[in-house]
Amino acid sequence: MNTLYPIFLKVHQLNVLLVGGGFVGTEKLSFLLKSSPEAHVTAVSKDFNPEFLELAYSAKNVTLIEDAYHEKYLGAKHIVIAATDDKVVNKQIHDEAKERFLLVNVADTPDLCDFYLGGIVTKGNVKIAISTNGKSPTTAKRLRQLLEEVIPEDINELVENINKYRETLKGDFEYKVEALNKLTEGLVEKSKS
Repeated sequence: MNTLYPIFLKVHQLNVLLVGGGFVGTEKLSFLLKSSPEAHVTAVSKDFNPEFLELAYSAKNVTLIEDAYHEKYLGAKHIVIAATDDKVVNKQIHDEAKERFLLVNVADTPDLCDFYLGGIVTKGNVKIAISTNGKSPTTAKRLRQLLEEVIPEDINELVENINKYRETLKGDFEYKVEALNKLTEGLVEKSKS
C-alpha cells in the first residue's frame, strides 16, 4: 500500500543541499531543474562530472562547492539529498539532517528517505506526480511517458480559461466549488469516450 502524501514544493523558495556530483547526483539535479528550473540548490562534492557541471552552469540558482561533505553545509537548508557513492557518508548525511529536522532523500536507499523524487508530467500549469512508493522508478518513467502522450497539449489553455472564469464568480467558497464542478464535469465524460 502506498501511504505517501503527495505535495508540490516551491523549491525556488526553499534551500536544497545536494551532496554528490557523480552520475546519481547529476540525475537528482536534472530531475529538480527539469521540474523547477529556478530551484535553489547548493551542491557539495569533491569532484563534479562534466554533465553535472553543464547542468549547474546552465541553471540560475545552483551554487557549487568543491569539498567533502561536512555538517556545516546543512545550515540554512530545508531539504537534503544525499547522492554520494559512499553509503557511510550518505548515512551520516541522513543522521545529521534528521537531527536538524530536515527532510532528506538518500539515493537508492528507500528506508532513509522522507520523500522520493518520482516521475513528473508537466503541461503548462498542469503537473502530475507519479510514485511507485520507491519500488520501481522504471514503472514511474513509463507511466510518465504514457501520460505525456495522452494529455492534450491544449490542457493549459483550458486551465487558463477556467481560472479566468473562476475570477468572475461571485459568492462564497462553496458556491464557487459547485460552479467549477459543473463546468469541469464534462472533462471526465470526454476522456471516457
